Amino acid sequence: MSVSLVKGQRISLEKPGGTLTRVRMGLGWDALPKKGLFGKREQDIDLDASCALFADGQVADVVYFGKLASNEGAVRHTGDNLTGAGDGDDESVIVDLGAVPPNVGSLVFVVSSFSGQTFDQVNNAYCRLVDETSGAELARFELTGGGPHTALVMARLYRHGTGWKMNAIGEPGQGQTLRDLLPAIAAHA
Repeated sequence: MSVSLVKGQRISLEKPGGTLTRVRMGLGWDALPKKGLFGKREQDIDLDASCALFADGQVADVVYFGKLASNEGAVRHTGDNLTGAGDGDDESVIVDLGAVPPNVGSLVFVVSSFSGQTFDQVNNAYCRLVDETSGAELARFELTGGGPHTALVMARLYRHGTGWKMNAIGEPGQGQTLRDLLPAIAAHA
């Protein structure tokens, strides 16, 4: 059963009868039609899902469209969608929780508008956490709501005892790349 998250909410990632081994953070979005002199026309918006891995409060590694896997391979990006066209997840980051190095305490997921459009121009945006083994959606966080920001710190997965938890963050930011957002992301590590 999926949980619809609100900003700041935390959930446990332990499942009945066992623990999660692989999860996927999916990102989906649509572009609002652009109003022009001759009516509305479709536009492309290039949102990028990225993940920063933190050890002792410092960035230990990053995964994004330009670096599709973490150094040890535990975190993988499935590829860049330049338009948001199509149904379902437009970009995904898959995490093998058991292979995340023990010194990495949290993973922070962000979305940024590489093409520079603000979230005022984005529709139906969401991130969702999926049990990659069963395909079941565990949690969904609606990102749509507009705003003059070009980025959003979506969520954080973090170690809690022997398991993992998820925190829906939903903090707006400014930046077109993961590198632009690192100072804002560090506050959520």
